[in-house]
Amino acid sequence: MKKIIFAGVIAGLVLLTNPVFSPAQDGGAVKPSGKTPAAKWSGEVIKLPTPQTTGGKPLMEALQLRQSTRGGFGPAVNLTQQQLSNLLWAANGVNRERGNMRTAPTAAGWNNIDIYVVTSDGLFIYDAVPHALNVIKKEDVRATSGLEGAGMMKQDFATTAPLSLVYVADMERPGGMRWEGEDVGATWTYANAASIAQNVSLFCASEGLACILRAMIDPAQVAKSFNLPSGHRAILTTTIGQFPQ
Repeated sequence: MKKIIFAGVIAGLVLLTNPVFSPAQDGGAVKPSGKTPAAKWSGEVIKLPTPQTTGGKPLMEALQLRQSTRGGFGPAVNLTQQQLSNLLWAANGVNRERGNMRTAPTAAGWNNIDIYVVTSDGLFIYDAVPHALNVIKKEDVRATSGLEGAGMMKQDFATTAPLSLVYVADMERPGGMRWEGEDVGATWTYANAASIAQNVSLFCASEGLACILRAMIDPAQVAKSFNLPSGHRAILTTTIGQFPQ
């Protein structure tokens, strides 16, 4: 019987007030860790506030509250920097001092999923080691952050939602790894992305935010809009907003 790792995924949620990014806050710019891909980014780095790693709802309560919100979000209000900091740390932040250990598990220690942050202010990539955002472009690319479909599958709400997190996989990182004669690189990579997405869902449930995990994306369109490096592919995205008042 083949031993292939699977991971569950679901949908999650988020938002609030204040400008999303302000480099002058909490120390300003920092040096990148060098762990982010050699994407065509601007060179500007925004330091996030120290994440708040205590509090929130108990795990079982967050699981009870987890749900998907398919559009119909509340006011298009941005997250505060502290909320965004907490969210990204929960998603895939460094939680142990020894090495680059994360809040989400990763098959074979690949850490081959990057989180791209899409807001009305621009496009950013999360750099977990310094807990910072690398600025890729200061343009609103929400319309290309994973829209596809028609009728009931139409997901144009992502165009106006305050935040989308796009999970981009380095498909070359597994290096053709085989398990019991089968190439497991893609399967394990999808499991890695699913683990991050579930962290986001549970964080949003704990914080009373609305979100939905979406697979209806156009990888080619995202690759062009995001200036993705060769071999990198967008596979999932979580769109986040407030619940209606």
